[in-house]
Amino acid sequence: MTTETPLEAELHRLAGSVPDPELPVLTLDELGVLRGVQADGPDKVTVRLTPTYTGCPAIESMSADIERVLHEHGVTEVSVVTVLAPAWSTDDISDEGRRKLAEFGIAPPRPGGGSGGPVPLTLSVRCPHCGSTDTELLSRFSSTACKALRRCVACREPFDHFKEL
Repeated sequence: MTTETPLEAELHRLAGSVPDPELPVLTLDELGVLRGVQADGPDKVTVRLTPTYTGCPAIESMSADIERVLHEHGVTEVSVVTVLAPAWSTDDISDEGRRKLAEFGIAPPRPGGGSGGPVPLTLSVRCPHCGSTDTELLSRFSSTACKALRRCVACREPFDHFKEL
């Protein structure tokens, strides 16, 4: 495994600070889609980005936003490469990202959902508003394909649940 140079670490920090276009409460780094940044020469950078799912329409916006941020910081040539393997999983969301999702009113995915091993059987999703586990599924799909729409039986508030992938 190659370690980042100080320049690459700074460029990674800048690219990683870009907000996700569909969930602007999260940065690309917190979402776990930024796979790496490589300085290829003076003023030339390659950024590796993995979509949350193949065909995710937000990947174009993410790429353009990364290019804009790096151009604003003096990098003249930015190449954003889509990397499909290893596939992104909800396990790639950072602890800070999970905290921000809940604070924003979206139930974060349960850990271990994308481990490839046995799937833990959890029959409830915690309401991000009141904390109750007495929730019900309203729709398997919500504002994006990555989320389901649920409602809390206790407080009656609807909320998105970021599905485990």
